[in-house]
Amino acid sequence: MAAMTPFSVHVLTRLGYGPRPGDIESFEGLGENDDARLAGWLDQQLAPSDIDDDDLEERLEAANFRSLDLNRREAWTRYYSEPAEDVSGADPFNEVVRATYMRATFSNAGLYEMLVRFWHDHFNVYAGQGLIRSMIAHYDHEVIRPFALGNFRELLGEVAQSTSMLSYLDNYVSTSAGPNENWARELFELHTMGAENYLGAGIRQEEVEGHPDQPVGYVDDDVYEATRCFTGWSFDTQQGNDTGRFLYNREDHDRFQKSVLGTFLPADQRDMRDGEQVLDLLAAHPGTGRHVCRKLCRRFIADNPADEIVASAAEIFTSNVDDPDQIAKVVRHIAESAAFKEAPAAKIKRPYEFTISMLRATGAEVQFSIDDSVSDTFIFVSRGLGHEPFGWPAPDGYPDTADYWLNTTSLFRRWDLVNLVVADTQDDFFRRPLLRQQAGDQEPQTAAEIVDFWYERLLHRDAEPEARRLLIDFMGQGFNENFPLGNSDGTDERTRALVALILMSPEFQWR
Repeated sequence: MAAMTPFSVHVLTRLGYGPRPGDIESFEGLGENDDARLAGWLDQQLAPSDIDDDDLEERLEAANFRSLDLNRREAWTRYYSEPAEDVSGADPFNEVVRATYMRATFSNAGLYEMLVRFWHDHFNVYAGQGLIRSMIAHYDHEVIRPFALGNFRELLGEVAQSTSMLSYLDNYVSTSAGPNENWARELFELHTMGAENYLGAGIRQEEVEGHPDQPVGYVDDDVYEATRCFTGWSFDTQQGNDTGRFLYNREDHDRFQKSVLGTFLPADQRDMRDGEQVLDLLAAHPGTGRHVCRKLCRRFIADNPADEIVASAAEIFTSNVDDPDQIAKVVRHIAESAAFKEAPAAKIKRPYEFTISMLRATGAEVQFSIDDSVSDTFIFVSRGLGHEPFGWPAPDGYPDTADYWLNTTSLFRRWDLVNLVVADTQDDFFRRPLLRQQAGDQEPQTAAEIVDFWYERLLHRDAEPEARRLLIDFMGQGFNENFPLGNSDGTDERTRALVALILMSPEFQWR
């Protein structure tokens, strides 16, 4: 951790989307030292259902979203199979994108919201497709969110049977007569054991070290055999019963014997048993623990986390494979590790994270409701940064390393978004939050006071002397740094520019 970064900021920015006004004070009040405060904060964050989020719930209710809490059949019928004249199949996508921004910006359960996004990347589906655009709110509400801190095997099972994933990776058309490998391939390569445990082409199952008790990795034959195990896993589109619900087509299933990861699966097992066994084997395999925990450590610690923290987290993952709070235990272990506490400020904020942290830091009152013109503009500009929720076409999810996001185009587009947030818009949308912040009993008046207030407000530390002098000279425009500035000399405009400069500083780009 960089010397200038307060521990509270490190925690709130790495494990959430950054502090809002009052968050640091709340964190500091949780204990007498950093370890105690972190433990107390984790106790709260790992029980998100106990967190008071009434403000967020009121905002969601006021937005009048209609698709967010529909069950599978309701979402399928209303937005896909039998849409009414007053709805569009894209409504669930438009609503869940807005709700995602709203939750991350205003929720007190920041760690939970961060993990929801992590699992959406891990089990990525692209909502650009017609069917998935209609079902993506259901995927978020009933598949990802309930299990984000729960048991990985349960989450994996919900994903495997979801309409969105069955459609995205084409397993809904996989039959014994025409097996489709897409789901099984990504199940191994992305969702569970990962490419790091793929042993390469041309190797037979029986040649793998540890076979048959516990093969150390997987080979192509494991994928092919798993493909056969998931034949017949589909969703219902039959005329007269067009519900989109999960459907196991027994007549489409390959009923003959199979072998996956050294385990023999006999012929004619009961319905769905083949696929369920594959999920069980993968969820319990140590390679899955390493792959998933490496990604979690990459999310919270560093682009290339040390093998030691990955291994210890994987041990927690695998030894708690049946526990209902398996994921929460892994996250706590990572967050309380020395690797996390001492991690340098070298994790870039991806565009979505930068956007949310900016809104939280400034206190901008974004509505994110449907048919709100400013929200529409904001989301349009945000989309240009290349990190819109549910917008990554490939199954691997958005990249989580700096080398992908640190480029000139990305930084220019961040400037566009910053300028929108600090702009003096005609409807005063962002004006009040930016220029009427409370600084004790007095508004900052002098150039020095304004610079110190906003630097502390946005970065939660004192500016380096050289940077502070440059910013004060900019704000003062020739006046003494302790001279009270009025509004007639462009103070408001320069304050907006000052806020933009701090938001685009290197320090604000890092988590």
